[in-house]
Amino acid sequence: MQDFFGRAAAAPDRTVVFMADQGRDTTAGALAQQAQQMAQWLAAQGLQAGERFAVLLENRVEILALALAAREAGLYAAVLSTHLTVDEVAYIVQDCGARLVVASAKTLPQLEGCTLPCWSVDEAAPQAPSLHAALAALQGPPVDFSDRPIGRDLLYSSGTTGRPKGVLKPLWPAQLRGQADPEAEGTAQRLGMGEDTVYLSPAPLYHAAPLRYTLRVLELGGQAVIMERFDAAGALALIERHRVTHSQWVPTMFGRLLKLPEEVRKRYDLSSHRMAIHAAAPCPVHVKHAMLDWWGDILLEYYAGSEGCGTTMINSAEWRQRPGSVGRATTGQLHIVDDQGQELPAGEIGQVYFSGGGQFSYLNDPEKTRQAIDERGWVTYGDIGHVDAEGYLFLSDRRADLILSGGVNLYPQEIENALARHPGVQELAVVGVPDADFGEVPLAAVVLRPGAEATQQTARAIADQAAEVLARLKLPQRMVFVDALPRLETGKLLRRKLKEQYRDAPQAGFALRDS
Repeated sequence: MQDFFGRAAAAPDRTVVFMADQGRDTTAGALAQQAQQMAQWLAAQGLQAGERFAVLLENRVEILALALAAREAGLYAAVLSTHLTVDEVAYIVQDCGARLVVASAKTLPQLEGCTLPCWSVDEAAPQAPSLHAALAALQGPPVDFSDRPIGRDLLYSSGTTGRPKGVLKPLWPAQLRGQADPEAEGTAQRLGMGEDTVYLSPAPLYHAAPLRYTLRVLELGGQAVIMERFDAAGALALIERHRVTHSQWVPTMFGRLLKLPEEVRKRYDLSSHRMAIHAAAPCPVHVKHAMLDWWGDILLEYYAGSEGCGTTMINSAEWRQRPGSVGRATTGQLHIVDDQGQELPAGEIGQVYFSGGGQFSYLNDPEKTRQAIDERGWVTYGDIGHVDAEGYLFLSDRRADLILSGGVNLYPQEIENALARHPGVQELAVVGVPDADFGEVPLAAVVLRPGAEATQQTARAIADQAAEVLARLKLPQRMVFVDALPRLETGKLLRRKLKEQYRDAPQAGFALRDS
């Protein structure tokens, strides 16, 4: 199977990217030419195989061109979130050892004080010359990259439990040049993607899944429709207009889609839509049921991570039989392990490991790498869960999110699932707060549905209904009502921020137990 550059040479006039907000098409030939020029420019800046450069861009086609250029030149492209602060950007740029940074007029202010060479994809600025002008001025014989390995992304963890860490994966060997990478071939087989695929990406490209899936679609000969900013009704309109076949979402997007008025939801023809992929955060069972009722059995959920050490998947029919599961292993083999490293049988909760998956390390952090990989070479994302008798995985929580209360492990997600049964709850999160007697006790932060009142009576009613399925020691001691939960754009809950907020205010909100 040919790689993107081979396909582009064979069919240069084929449209491969549509930027929705700009209304701009890009052909395969134009994208390949720009990527190859960028690869030559990177080499002209002195970057050797295996070195790194940083990309700080909002959703625009240059992200894809730079990622493809990194592949061509055998480099790592560290693609950064545009929501990072100046200090966070400086940390990552330094940590990854970037030789230069590519930004835009919008993101250049986040590079304040950066001492590396900075280039702008927009007009030249005092601190950043124009990249496109530099590409136009390229001279001299082209560099031969045929002996270089194939480059790839260098993405940073979301930092939900601390400083983000770069996930360093081995470069593909030079012998694979001209071929579609194995990850793209696996995607083609499992998700039915190919030349007829039209893939809607409504999320920021600096996240692992949107970037990697979009590149795989290009590698497989399909077309990507990219939203610069998510809009629920706009996403439905794009599915109809472009006859989208595949899409990828996070649960918060589903929530916004479901909030659309019924007449808006019925306005669009979604008949081309064959697969709606979702991941990145746990999807509330009632939300997924509602999406299945609307879109039919086209949802495919997966569990994975930037590290790429293993993947599980579950289709809609399987999920209906096992609500809450994230599926069986499709990459690697699943293991559930206790604190002593012993593998546990089906039904018992422990840390989730994979064997036989991909290799990686955390850049500049051998201790974190050591914590993720045991002596057998099994690798964990740091999550806790169990498998059933058929090997379907059910996640309980992140290990770092466990609440140790009176010597007992409490799983926030289990508590959240019980509290979410109340019809007044829109979304919620449970965190541990300090307690003199128990060390930690659960506190629930709840976003109410419109019309529900933030009162002591409502708090007690939510807790009382949860008590029907939850042991008393697991019930939150207090409940706070909030307007919104802190989340990343991917929908991942920033539980760390909630912990920090209520660490010094453990008596916030309403008491749920009689003293």
